[in-house]
Amino acid sequence: MTEQPQFKRHTAYKLRIGDILIGKPILEEDRFKFLELGSKNIVRINVIGNIVDRYESEGESKFLSLTLDDGSGQIKLRVFGDDLPKFKDINQGETVIVIGLLRYWNNEIYIAPDIMKAQDPKYLLVRKLEIEKERNKNSGAVPREQITAVKDKILGTIKNSEDEGGIDLDKIIMNLRDISPEIINQEIQKFLEEGIIFEPRPGRVRYLG
Repeated sequence: MTEQPQFKRHTAYKLRIGDILIGKPILEEDRFKFLELGSKNIVRINVIGNIVDRYESEGESKFLSLTLDDGSGQIKLRVFGDDLPKFKDINQGETVIVIGLLRYWNNEIYIAPDIMKAQDPKYLLVRKLEIEKERNKNSGAVPREQITAVKDKILGTIKNSEDEGGIDLDKIIMNLRDISPEIINQEIQKFLEEGIIFEPRPGRVRYLG
C-alpha cells in the first residue's frame, strides 16, 4: 500500500503590514509562489490590525473586501464564495488578528484569510513590541557606548511632553523608532524605580526630576 504524501502547512510568519509591502512577490508562470523578504520565503502570515474599510459586493459573484491597517501600512483582505459566512460579523473599526495566505493579483499583494478574530486594541502594541524584540535579539544589543545617548533621548522626550501633562508609552515608541521598544521599556522602568519619572496613570509617564 502506497503512503500518501503528507500536506505540510506553511509557517504563519508574524509580520507588520509595512514588512509585507516591502517584500518582493515571486511569480512562476504568472502565478504567485511566495513573498521574498530577506532570507524568508513567505506564503502564510499572522498579522494584527484595525479594519478601516469594509465592502461587500451584491449579486451572484459575492465577495468581501476589508482593508487592514496596523500603523505601518494597509493591506486588503479578500474573501470569496463559501468563506463569506465565516467573516460576516467582522465590522469596520474592529481590531482583528488575521492568519491567512498571501495572494497576488493585478500588481497588488493581498491576504486570503483562514482565520480572523476580534482582539482587544492593546494587542496592536503588544504585537509591535513582540516583533521589535525579536528584531533586536537578532541584530544584537545596543553597544554600551550608546546607552547614555539613548537614555538622554528617552528622558528628553518625556521632559518635552510636560506641557501636555505627560506622554503615553506607545507614543514614545512611535517617536523614537530608531530605539528598540524593549530598550525603551527597560529604561523607563529604571527611571520609575529611580524616581526620575512617575506614572499619573498606567501607560503614561511624566517627568519628576
